[in-house]
Amino acid sequence: MKTKLSSSAIWEDIIGYSRAVKVGNVIEIAGTAAVRNGDVVHTGDPYNQTKYIIQIIEHVLKQLDATLEDVVRTRIYLKHVADWEEVGRAHGEYFNKIKPASTMVAVSSMINPEMLVEIEVTAIIT
Repeated sequence: MKTKLSSSAIWEDIIGYSRAVKVGNVIEIAGTAAVRNGDVVHTGDPYNQTKYIIQIIEHVLKQLDATLEDVVRTRIYLKHVADWEEVGRAHGEYFNKIKPASTMVAVSSMINPEMLVEIEVTAIIT
């Protein structure tokens, strides 16, 4: 059985994707940015953008009967590689005991120039 969740972001219909898809015990969460009601929050603050993103991800997981403890992989995209320490510190506050596999890379740009971080997650419910 496949379950899809929407965030109601305008990009979902334009691009053709879901916020999250759960198939069996596997959950894939699409790239998530620090956006509320279409506006980027914590402008210029990669640490708080990361915390906000992980809180969104945690809420999505809860809707699919999972928790951060079920996360096995995070993929972190940075607008500025120099932000890695602040982003890593925020990520560690949530995942320092869970320790999922993780990748952090810098990209040339984001859809919105105020976005400093985007995170994708894979979770497996055991």
